[in-house]
Amino acid sequence: MFESAELGHRTDKEEYDAAVPPLRTALLDAQYEILELKQFAVAVLINGIDGAGKGETMNLLDEWMDSRHIEGWAFDQPTTEESERPFMWRFWRALPPRGKIGVMFNNWYSQPIRDRVERIGSKARFEQRLGEIRRFEDMLVQEGVLLVKFWFHLSKSGQKKRLRELEKDPRTRWRVTERDWHFYEQYARYRDVAAHALRQTSTGNAPWMIVDGSDPYFRALFVGRTLLAALQKRLEAARRKHAPRQLAPPLPPIARRNLLDSLALRHEMGKKEYEEALESLQGRLALLTREAAFRGKHSLALVFEGVDAAGKGGAIRRVTAALDIRQYSVVPVSAPTEEERAQPYLWRFWRHLPARGKTVVFDRSWYGRVLVERVEGFCSEADWMRAYAEINDFEDQLADAGIIVIKFWLAIGKEEQLARFEAREAEPHKRFKITAEDWRNREKWDDYVRAVCDMVDRTSTERAPWTLVEAENKYFARIKVLRTICERIEAALT
Repeated sequence: MFESAELGHRTDKEEYDAAVPPLRTALLDAQYEILELKQFAVAVLINGIDGAGKGETMNLLDEWMDSRHIEGWAFDQPTTEESERPFMWRFWRALPPRGKIGVMFNNWYSQPIRDRVERIGSKARFEQRLGEIRRFEDMLVQEGVLLVKFWFHLSKSGQKKRLRELEKDPRTRWRVTERDWHFYEQYARYRDVAAHALRQTSTGNAPWMIVDGSDPYFRALFVGRTLLAALQKRLEAARRKHAPRQLAPPLPPIARRNLLDSLALRHEMGKKEYEEALESLQGRLALLTREAAFRGKHSLALVFEGVDAAGKGGAIRRVTAALDIRQYSVVPVSAPTEEERAQPYLWRFWRHLPARGKTVVFDRSWYGRVLVERVEGFCSEADWMRAYAEINDFEDQLADAGIIVIKFWLAIGKEEQLARFEAREAEPHKRFKITAEDWRNREKWDDYVRAVCDMVDRTSTERAPWTLVEAENKYFARIKVLRTICERIEAALT
């Protein structure tokens, strides 16, 4: 994989000086057109051998282009805040919005490769991480991100020479650390691990570009021209409004008997029984979320979904009443903002993930992609079909990070919803809860039933199962929600 990059390519200064001005002009023209169109984002990944010119190239791109519209990120060891969340959390936060270019130095590849070189973790875990990265990058591409991935390479002798040169110069001596020499001593293993990682993650939509880092002039022109070609190709497609045709195989027809129809939606529970159970379960939840075992290793992500007037708000209030107000937040999810629409659809949920010991309650969630966006036609069939796998992958990453994901679908019948709508309209202090949109959604009841059944079948996993809550009796529904949360936390702590 690295043979061509070890040939020692050279570009003389005269050729370099002649090539840079038109190259810079073309890059700026492309950058401004991307900014004007706002149809896609660009993520430039910079990884590779220490001393191969990664930092210099990152600085050069910032110099050649308009730095106001380039977001540069250099990732080192995770901070305390970052280490308390899933591995990909800090990279999601750094993704550029549509119209912008993000240059990401030592990104999601660095730690898995270095850990494998140091034999931290198993080979199976390394392969699992590479698989997660492939799926993540495929999702980014499908969401409109142009990924340009550069691996800067040097031969072992070339790396030694470069590190010695940097050490000799007082201006650059600080850039060479003991860690750099440590990895130089393991060059052969580092090269092998990196080659495997690049082979596994170089895809048609996001191929790796191997850069010979031995000559600064060659390196700079290679990166600049490669990036320009990628930008111009994508812009040409955007001008033609051409996108790859996306087709998804049809889902099987819904059965005559389905998950929601099979529920006994009304379970009787009187007020006295409810109040006794409520006090007991709220106390139980309060103690569980204050245990050292929970706060030291876990956090809680609660997802509440359901049709309008199903009782999500009432159930959420009974849960939060048991929690320390300093340790939880409620995230109400509605239509995405302009900022959120400029990012991949999962971005706005990644930014709210809880730190250890914390709880986040999502009042509606990422399942909007396979529910309202599917039914209302706000995304293509291919988009919501691929979302099932992307959501499962997302929730697996949360579980790997110690986040207990508990998902509720509060179910009521169509007639019960109508009765609740009419009751809301009759009470002045509840009228704000009912809108014309709520009435309109009733016309698509059967479409939503189909979407919910597909959602549960395809995203109820062993690590993040769905709990269907029979919610026509609000007392019963609230108790079932609280009991489920307590049981899931207790299971995680055992």
